[in-house]
Amino acid sequence: MQCVFVQFRCTPGKTYEVAQAIYDRELVSELFSTSGEFDLIAKIYIPDAEDVGHYLAERLFDVPDIQRTLTTMTFKAF
Repeated sequence: MQCVFVQFRCTPGKTYEVAQAIYDRELVSELFSTSGEFDLIAKIYIPDAEDVGHYLAERLFDVPDIQRTLTTMTFKAF
């Protein structure tokens, strides 16, 4: 499994709805609200056989009121 972190910028006033829609898809390991440039951050495990970009685009990025995302790949846990 490949671990990635995805940050989400939401339409103002829609963060809770976006968070619920993301959580309902049962794809994220953890989901947090954040301060700063992005509103939410999710920890997601991508199956080894899957392409990260396609996996996220097809299963997650069509949630309404997501304005922008930032995906951070991980390599090694310490």
